[in-house]
Amino acid sequence: METAASSTPKAGSHWVQKIYNALGFKKGYNFILFFIFGGAWMGFTLARLEFLDFSTFCKNAVPGECFYYKGRGYIGLYLHLGCILPAAFLAFFQFIPAIRYRVILFHRINGYIIILLVLLSNAGALMIARHSFGGLLSTQAAVGFLVILSTCAIGMAYYNVKRLQLEQHRAWMLRAFFYMGCIITVRIILVISTTIISISPKYYMAQPCGKIDFMIGKERTLESYPDCASFYNGSHPDQNVLVLGDFNGDADRIGTALNMNFGMAFWLALFLHFIGVEIYLQLTPRESQRLREISYTRQLEAGFENPGRTGLTVDRFGDSQPWVSGK
Repeated sequence: METAASSTPKAGSHWVQKIYNALGFKKGYNFILFFIFGGAWMGFTLARLEFLDFSTFCKNAVPGECFYYKGRGYIGLYLHLGCILPAAFLAFFQFIPAIRYRVILFHRINGYIIILLVLLSNAGALMIARHSFGGLLSTQAAVGFLVILSTCAIGMAYYNVKRLQLEQHRAWMLRAFFYMGCIITVRIILVISTTIISISPKYYMAQPCGKIDFMIGKERTLESYPDCASFYNGSHPDQNVLVLGDFNGDADRIGTALNMNFGMAFWLALFLHFIGVEIYLQLTPRESQRLREISYTRQLEAGFENPGRTGLTVDRFGDSQPWVSGK
């Protein structure tokens, strides 16, 4: 009995090892991290593919969100969704080692497609930032900051891979997608924070009467917000009123609660992902060293000056000691 019981975990771990080795992972913890974060990434992406249909998007979006998505807003929304969802789907395969090692052409072509899609999606995000999730300044700043971070990180990754500086390419690609992955964490923080503010104390936010009418209709708008009468009679077409943020209320209150929390949730999630990826990079120096040795060999064969540090490395621009190959 003891022998059989003790052999079961070993057999189980053996099968797990065979799985992650088949995918190209050499360390179990790398596979576990990929399974958790990559699985969440792909799950979130697949769940959002239905949003490519506008009516489905509006049924599932924050109440009042589709009020602004017409004309330029509609174009911006679908430039963003139509590019970032395919990019996110394709990016999943970039982080499977077996593909990088055995199907290098796919990895390269896929990478170029992803870069183009991400840059186009960033343009779309900027187009809708003014009204997305209420369009508060905190939200607009967070969207702009993420666009700058992801664009710069991808630019650094692209430059380094063209210079055959593979460890820097890895680091900057990880940064880029960790930054963009914060949108998943935003949802978790948003639900928690919105639930909390719906209890006590009470928070209010100014909302346009036209948007409230879009959510709950004219009759209920006038009943709940008498000041919106000036919107309907045309004397103040831009009339705003204070709306209570309440996750347990009607559509106008639910939308307001989510709008006022989104910017905060975005900044907090971005901070967590910003710190998290740096911790991961610091905890994996052996992989960085391994890739730098490969970079050294390839740069030497390509005839680059200063092989091993041809890309954007610290020893080229900082005060660290020049890197020397261990070969």
